[in-house]
Amino acid sequence: MADSIAQERRQKRLAQQLRANLVRRKQQARGRDEVRENTGHEKAEELKHSSTE
Repeated sequence: MADSIAQERRQKRLAQQLRANLVRRKQQARGRDEVRENTGHEKAEELKHSSTE
């Protein structure tokens, strides 16, 4: 039982992160970069995306 609850929480957290990433990418595509609170990982992702553009 505890396993399924933990799994559900993990899935919710993942879904939330995916939504946040999607929103962030859309905003970046519009050139709206004010919306940023970067952790190291997100910063690395941004660098990866900007270098491919």
